[in-house]
Amino acid sequence: MKISATIVAFNEERNIARAIRSLQRSGCADEVLVVDSGSTDKTRQIAAELGARVIEEPWRGYAAQKNFAAASAVNDWILSIDADEELTPGLASEIAALKTKKPTQFDGWAMPRLARYLGRWIRHSGWYPDRKVRLYHRDRAAWEGEYVHESVRVNGEAGELQNDLLHYTCDSLSEHLRTLDRYTSLAAQELAASRKPVPFHRLIADPPWTFLRSYVVQRGFLDGAHGFLIAAMAGFYTFTKYAKARETRR
Repeated sequence: MKISATIVAFNEERNIARAIRSLQRSGCADEVLVVDSGSTDKTRQIAAELGARVIEEPWRGYAAQKNFAAASAVNDWILSIDADEELTPGLASEIAALKTKKPTQFDGWAMPRLARYLGRWIRHSGWYPDRKVRLYHRDRAAWEGEYVHESVRVNGEAGELQNDLLHYTCDSLSEHLRTLDRYTSLAAQELAASRKPVPFHRLIADPPWTFLRSYVVQRGFLDGAHGFLIAAMAGFYTFTKYAKARETRR
């Protein structure tokens, strides 16, 4: 079992070194491939200096770019992480241990993802364990999601790893607002393309329910002020997505 680790990147000089170094722990990755979509900072230089193979490819969309990276890899087993993510030492060792065992009956592996938001690790609010399939055989799984919130669809069965993948999200509220603006535009495009109706009552009712679900049902209150902010921003995300979708259709 040989593994190619893939990262799609654009202007990620502040994150890329951390991500690559985590993939080099315990020998879990036999190749590190960075697919860069035209960075104007030092992303490509840093990646190459750390021993990664770097390919330049114009942006195709989240799922399509990650599928291109998988197709360009040397090995069939793909470990895909984002530039703002990092394998914990425990996860790197757990993945490395898979390579020494008999051929697995699974076609992919899901791992829990722990997010850091405004300087705090978030363990509630619907953000954890947030299991994601990130290790998969490229002949039996692929990325899906044309616009936003892409994910790996495994044709067979997926196993579960126990150690965390770390996700470094927003360092400031202004950064969160910029990210929200970008993602709600993509989500609105997806809604408009699906031609699903967005009635006005959903614009009114869904945002407060989204807040209550995150803060109360998913126990965001245990994350303190951070949990309140996450719930409020989730409600605002829902409102903005629907409002943009209605505007797009008009």
